[in-house]
Amino acid sequence: MKTLLTGSSRGIGKAICNSLLVNGYSVIGTSTKPINDYTNNEYRHIACDLSKPDEVQKLKQIFFEDSIPEVLINNAGMFRDADFEISDEEWLETWDITQQVNLRSAALLCKWAINAWTEKRIEGRIINISSRAGMRGDTQEYAAYSASKAGMIGLTKSIARSMGKKGITAYTIAPGFVETDMARESIEVYGAEYLTQGLALNEIAPPEEIANLVLLLAQGKLKHSTGQTFHINSGSYLI
Repeated sequence: MKTLLTGSSRGIGKAICNSLLVNGYSVIGTSTKPINDYTNNEYRHIACDLSKPDEVQKLKQIFFEDSIPEVLINNAGMFRDADFEISDEEWLETWDITQQVNLRSAALLCKWAINAWTEKRIEGRIINISSRAGMRGDTQEYAAYSASKAGMIGLTKSIARSMGKKGITAYTIAPGFVETDMARESIEVYGAEYLTQGLALNEIAPPEEIANLVLLLAQGKLKHSTGQTFHINSGSYLI
């Protein structure tokens, strides 16, 4: 089975990619820069800067190939601060690029995948990696990030409600802090104690745990959970 996975080069995306490859999936991965970490013949990499709409467009051709992905995983994301006290121009710059990377590009990929699957009568699956911040909000300097991830949840629900009878299912995973480069960057800003405060467990989640759930969803074993948001946040935010 073929999968398109954005943000495959590090963190959660790399863990997802490794899990899929080990379990017999063929993966098309994307990241901003070329990588040479993967030597698996079932892996194909496309360098694509999702902050640039023209570059996002080059991913469209994937859904016109003879063999198209049956699973789409929108994992790529950015996390940039913008305090309300900065200038409108600076604040909107962060807002716009965050929505472009985290939501607009993901929405376009969903659209292209759905159209291709509908035409070819493929029962495709969409897995969107959102965030705890999309459910509970974040601090004000990360409002753009929180809004983009909340938008992803709404996008997923709309797809699930509309496309289920065509065999297309969609899911959201909303991690809290995960042991990745992004979490380490947050430690530099807030300190290590900030990441673990309020957790029901003694540690933040490893990326492999998100990868385990992605694999389960990709395999189609939770079809009747379409539209649902799955929370992996060490018990820090309970629904």
